[in-house]
Amino acid sequence: MSAEFDVIVIGGGHAGCEAAAASARRGARTALITFDEGQIGAMSCNPAMGGLGKGHLVREVDALDGVIARAADDAAIHHRMLNSSKGKAVQGPRIQADRALFRASVQRQMNAYSNLTVITGEATDLLIENQKLSGATLADGSRVRSRAVVLATGTFLGGKLFRGEENFTGGRIEERAATALGQRLRGLGLPLGRLKTGTPPRLDGRTIDWAVLEEQASDDDGWTMSALAMERLNPQLSCAITRTNERTHDIIRSGLDRSPLFSGAIEGRGPRYCPSIEDKIHRFGDRDGHQIFLEPEGLSTYLVYPNGISTSLPADVQLDMVRSMRGLERVAMPVLGYAVEYDYVDPRALNQELSLGAIVGLYCAGQLNGTTGYEEAAAQGLVAGANAAAYALGLDPLLLDRAESYIGVMIDDLILHGVTEPYRMLTARAEYRLRLRADNATTRLTGVGVSLGLVGTERRNWFEARSAQRALVEAELDAIYSTAQIAKLGGEVRQDGARRSLYEWARFPELTDLIISESPVLAEVDEALREEILEDARYAPYLARQDADIAELRKHEALRIPAGFDYGGVGGLSQEMRERLGAAQPDTVAAASRVGGVTPAALAAIMVHLKRKSAA
Repeated sequence: MSAEFDVIVIGGGHAGCEAAAASARRGARTALITFDEGQIGAMSCNPAMGGLGKGHLVREVDALDGVIARAADDAAIHHRMLNSSKGKAVQGPRIQADRALFRASVQRQMNAYSNLTVITGEATDLLIENQKLSGATLADGSRVRSRAVVLATGTFLGGKLFRGEENFTGGRIEERAATALGQRLRGLGLPLGRLKTGTPPRLDGRTIDWAVLEEQASDDDGWTMSALAMERLNPQLSCAITRTNERTHDIIRSGLDRSPLFSGAIEGRGPRYCPSIEDKIHRFGDRDGHQIFLEPEGLSTYLVYPNGISTSLPADVQLDMVRSMRGLERVAMPVLGYAVEYDYVDPRALNQELSLGAIVGLYCAGQLNGTTGYEEAAAQGLVAGANAAAYALGLDPLLLDRAESYIGVMIDDLILHGVTEPYRMLTARAEYRLRLRADNATTRLTGVGVSLGLVGTERRNWFEARSAQRALVEAELDAIYSTAQIAKLGGEVRQDGARRSLYEWARFPELTDLIISESPVLAEVDEALREEILEDARYAPYLARQDADIAELRKHEALRIPAGFDYGGVGGLSQEMRERLGAAQPDTVAAASRVGGVTPAALAAIMVHLKRKSAA
């Protein structure tokens, strides 16, 4: 076979699907190469999507017309807004999905792109001519030509699976690894390392004593993941909570000598914020128990995902461990847990477009870049695919920074600091989280997507109608009301003679009903838009302060640092500062300010040097 495309995407996981879809939406002839067409969009670990920080990423991918939020809504069987008792800025929407429905939705969405071709096979080599990508070679010897390639190999690149004393080659259980491609990338001298992740066993829900466990019901307030979803589609199932106990911990400790994590068999470091149960017991030995969430995997399966006991312990230890917990005393365990170790590319070798500078036209996304989680992978895939298409077609790139998106926060963190463990998105990583809420992703990003041709017709039309509605609401909320007028309408306010716009009065939660009654358009608009506008009003003074910080950030982002900049030529810069900045190679003064240990004095010296150079 010989074929020609604008963009090739290697890998059919969440990063690969979003990359291929984004490339296709921008008009590129796109090929998706995958081992198994039937596994495109599979949820390989947790049957959940979203959460703290992660839910923000899902909403942002959706705002740019990505795939996963609509798949989540098509498959959702349990909804939970994490941190619902706290402010909107740190709330995280999370759903449990029916695995089969999720995969079917992703495949249905991918099949709708007429300029997207799926190729079943194994990519074993990259075609490179004069340090530029020209395509890929498949295991059968055929060549697929393209101007750009997105690598989205997940855990398959050099993948190795571990369970107790057993280990075998693979990217997922019963699926082969991308061994040849991994060897090729090492041969190219790319900066590769090893990381690890894992998955828990699966339980037979028919053998769980649900009656003795704490039930966790689905939220009933009707929110969805995608802005375009009109309603929830599926019956809602409850989850349940159990706990490990001292007996559980003793069983785990008794098996640590047979664990590949402690025998030295696994070299790669695992995720700090989603550790294996062995890690938890080893690191937090003083804890008397850990919560385990029992999450149904679908409407037509009896399998249950025990969230919190990712493990690579031997099979007999896994079963004893599980049966030591309340409600699981007689549980059957049809699927065993395991760990997977895989190759990753040091993301410091990438730029903001997720392009690998050493090879023109090569983009990387997902776990390959040292991240963990479906959401992080999908967000990177969208950026890499959009930019691969931009390179191939001569379009403007998609560049997102920390001030406008969690996607920008993640990419900035990765390319500036690299990783020592799998990177997971958290709300705490964002400095401007009052502005970067999950509820306002559309307002922040859909216009960007429209301007770049990254958004399809349906969403563009919907966004334009929504923007028109918002403009009408804002015009109404500009109306000025005195304290006397507010009091006459029934509002209990201090009579200080102040005159404020309805928008300013909306800062006071006790006046919300009054504001809505005085703004007919606000009362009529979509509930999600109404709540977003009111939330903006409540946070307005704090957002104004953040706007000042963002303006300063933008000013420093405009101060570019040339590639290969010689910090040795900057007067007044200590050797330590030269080493830190030389290793990080930030491309702007703003990025330099985020390099660990860099002082304000060092930044001032760099800015003086750059201004002198530009004036010369």
